[in-house]
Amino acid sequence: MTYGPYFRLGLLISSFLLVADQVTKWWIVYRLDLPALSTIDLLPFLSFTMVWNKGISMGLPVGEALGKWGIVALTAGISLWLLNWIRTAERKLEAVALSIVLGGAVGNIIDRFIHGAVVDFIHLHAGGYDFYVFNLADSAVTVGVILLLIDGLRDDAKGPKKAPKGVEVDGQPNGAPKGEE
Repeated sequence: MTYGPYFRLGLLISSFLLVADQVTKWWIVYRLDLPALSTIDLLPFLSFTMVWNKGISMGLPVGEALGKWGIVALTAGISLWLLNWIRTAERKLEAVALSIVLGGAVGNIIDRFIHGAVVDFIHLHAGGYDFYVFNLADSAVTVGVILLLIDGLRDDAKGPKKAPKGVEVDGQPNGAPKGEE
C-alpha cells in the first residue's frame, strides 16, 4: 500500500480535531453541565445552547429513516473513504481539507456511540435570526468542504483543463467535439 506525501500530516490534523472536539463536548456536558442549564448567554450574538442532534447535518431528520446505527454505518463508510483519499492525496491543501472533514466526521460518530446523538451547543443569533446550533466537528466539516472546493477550483488542481490530450472520453478523443474524430 502506498502513501501520499501528506498522509502523516492528514492523520495528525484529523487526530487533533477529533481530540479537540471530544474535549469541548466533554466539558460542555460533564463540567459545565449544559444539559441541566439548557442555555448560557455569552455575548449578544452567541450562546451555549444544549441540543441533542439525532438527525444528520443541521438536524435534518434523515436519522429517523436510517436510525442511529444506519447513520453510524454511513458516516463510518464515508470516513474510511476519506481516509483512503487522504492516503493517496498528492496536494497539500487537498489532504488538509480532507483531514479536517475526517476529524469532524469521526468526532460526531463517537457522540452517537456515547450519547445516542450528537452534542451540539454553539448557538449564533442576532437581530431575531437564529443559526443552527452546532459544534466544533460540524465547523470542521464545513471548513474542510470549503477548502476542498477551493482546492478543486485552483488552476493547478486536477481538472478537465489538465487532462492529458489524446485520451478517449465517451468514445471520442479528448478535446474533439462529439461526432468528430
